[in-house]
Amino acid sequence: MVKNAKANKPAQSAAKAPRTIAKTKPPARQRAPKAQVASDDLLAYYREMLLIRRFEEKAGQLYGMGLIGGFCHLYIGQEAVVVGAQANAQPQDSVITSYRDHGHMLVCGMDPKGVMAELTGREGGYSRGKGGSMHMFSREKKFYGGHGIVGGQVPMGTGLAFAHKYNQDGGVCFTYFGDGSINQGQVYESFNMAQLWRLPVLYIVENNKYGMGTSVSRASATTALYQRGSAHGIPGAQVDGMDVMSVKAATATALDHVRGGKGPYILEMLTYRYRGHSMSDPAKYRSKDEVSKVRSEQDPIDNLREVILKTKVADENALKEIDREIKAIVTDAAEFAKNSPEPNPAELYTDILVEA
Repeated sequence: MVKNAKANKPAQSAAKAPRTIAKTKPPARQRAPKAQVASDDLLAYYREMLLIRRFEEKAGQLYGMGLIGGFCHLYIGQEAVVVGAQANAQPQDSVITSYRDHGHMLVCGMDPKGVMAELTGREGGYSRGKGGSMHMFSREKKFYGGHGIVGGQVPMGTGLAFAHKYNQDGGVCFTYFGDGSINQGQVYESFNMAQLWRLPVLYIVENNKYGMGTSVSRASATTALYQRGSAHGIPGAQVDGMDVMSVKAATATALDHVRGGKGPYILEMLTYRYRGHSMSDPAKYRSKDEVSKVRSEQDPIDNLREVILKTKVADENALKEIDREIKAIVTDAAEFAKNSPEPNPAELYTDILVEA
């Protein structure tokens, strides 16, 4: 519906452009036009979403076995958002997100073995076992975290966009955050600066309808989250975040605006998480029937599978083979994580900022 990393160099501001009030559409529940997607791309999106799903299922198993400690927030159900959005990414772009970050890492090309090893706190992890689920980075892949503070990544994503503009590298920062972050003051400070300086940042609100255990309708006075930048003149659109093709199409439109030097854009992705907020959340604030209904009617992977079969892009046997390949990748990642050694105690004294 349309409606192991180090930060980039600091940046300077650009000249202000005239302000205009964005003409955002009202929150009508209309389905967005589908992107024209090639057959090979459909299979690539299916593979990426399935990799996230199988990886997260395995992560849930390892958590249950006590091999993953601390917090662990699974992305099951939301796969179409990051796969569809990043399908438009260019090599110079950067990505930053919240603690529900495993799927974003995988789509950015980070090795499943390194991601799983970090989840289990092992030396072979992307942060050498010190970051865990919520704090992983890859400078090589321009993935700047995984952040545990609600909404804390939004000003940092705005800063990354500042660096893109200063360095004139043509990059855009894909800044992901959830509906639970949208009422944070730092988010609005970021919106203001991004529009003031026309920064190349795409704000992607992953609205899975529940910020922790509170529904959007109980937490937000206005639930059309894509309009939250209107006071600053930032345009926005609402998207069916359970449809990877709709996400791809809407993101492409938004990026035309951002890459064109017109400043930030907000996309509200209407999505749904099937598991609790974290592995410790029993999710008693919603009924099992509600979850089952979404899974049976809107599952992003099942729906894309139907499209692939209906258009004869691939048959059942080909899709089963993809599933077998993905399961093997995830199994290898889990075995690598289990066999990777614990971090050397000396790691406790590395990567520490010491003030003179």
